[in-house]
Amino acid sequence: MGKIIAIANQKGGVGKTTTAINLAASLAVLEYKTLIIDADPQANTTSGLNFNPDSKEHDTLYELLIGVRKAEEIVKPTDLERLDIITSHINLVGAEIEMLDIPGRENVLRNALSPLRDRYDYIVLDCAPSLGLITINALTAADSVIIPVQPEYFPLEGLGKLLNTINIVRTRLNPDLTIEGFLFTMYDSRLRLHNQVVEEVKTYYPDMVFQTMITKNVRLSEAPSYGKPAILYDARSTGSDNYLNLAREIIKKNGQWQKETL
Repeated sequence: MGKIIAIANQKGGVGKTTTAINLAASLAVLEYKTLIIDADPQANTTSGLNFNPDSKEHDTLYELLIGVRKAEEIVKPTDLERLDIITSHINLVGAEIEMLDIPGRENVLRNALSPLRDRYDYIVLDCAPSLGLITINALTAADSVIIPVQPEYFPLEGLGKLLNTINIVRTRLNPDLTIEGFLFTMYDSRLRLHNQVVEEVKTYYPDMVFQTMITKNVRLSEAPSYGKPAILYDARSTGSDNYLNLAREIIKKNGQWQKETL
């Protein structure tokens, strides 16, 4: 049974979508069948994998959440072997309103993804930078959550609110939800501030910080404008290497999880 990992942080600009795209691509390159789901109305994951987020020619997560399509009907292959996608569209904004009257509205995504879990090794959910109903659906559907953190103090301020939301989801909706880890993004080892923040988070959350850190990298920033993950844009870039290491770390960490779910 595939593991569902949500990438979540209500703070924008911390590398959440970059992480979702490049982690999913790295898992696929390492020969794990992977599905990435764009659960953000901004649809940056969609455009970052070479799909037109303004097109109305294909069904998206919106149609899945309001119940007019099944998950298996809207999955699309990407340019990378073993990586599929469920795309997003700006109309996803309206899904939260349309879902309000659905019984068990927090479980819509979990129920919809159930038929796909045996088809993939990993399902990666790119959440919106908010703690709205769609993000709650993602956390309810997920087995674990990766929290990207920019090593500066303002991004740290929202961590408490996010962790509180995760605890509420655990208590009321998904008791098995775990924190996969805190992932430092846009890290620059030359900056004293970055190193101080890393040490502070490690002090407060020991054993919850990934060894892999995503360093600032021009190629990583350029890749989305070409509709490619970094590993297809420049496989030898530092960004590609960082995310391959992250994928390996997650695979190693989840070896026991995979065995327990068989």
